[in-house]
Amino acid sequence: MPHTKSAAKRHGQSLVRRAKNRAIIKTLKTHTKRVQDAAKAKDLAKLTEEIRIAAKKFDQAAAKGTVHRNLAARKKAQFSKLVKSMTAQ
Repeated sequence: MPHTKSAAKRHGQSLVRRAKNRAIIKTLKTHTKRVQDAAKAKDLAKLTEEIRIAAKKFDQAAAKGTVHRNLAARKKAQFSKLVKSMTAQ
C-alpha cells in the first residue's frame, strides 16, 4: 500500500500503463496468430494482407515502447521470410 499521495498516484499510473501494454501485446499475439493461420491455409492474398496489418501493429507498439524495436524488426523479417517461402512453392 502506498504511504504518500505521490506514491499512490504513481501506483495508479503504473496500473493504467500495465493495462494498456497488456492490451497491445494481446493484439500483437492475435495478429501473429492470424498470420500463422493464413500461412497454414496457404492463402497468399490473405497472408500478405495479414502481414501488412501485423507489421503496422508491431511498428506502432515499438514506437510506443511497449515492445523493443528489435523484436518488431525480427517479427517483420520472419513474416517476409514466410511470404518468400510461400511464393517459392
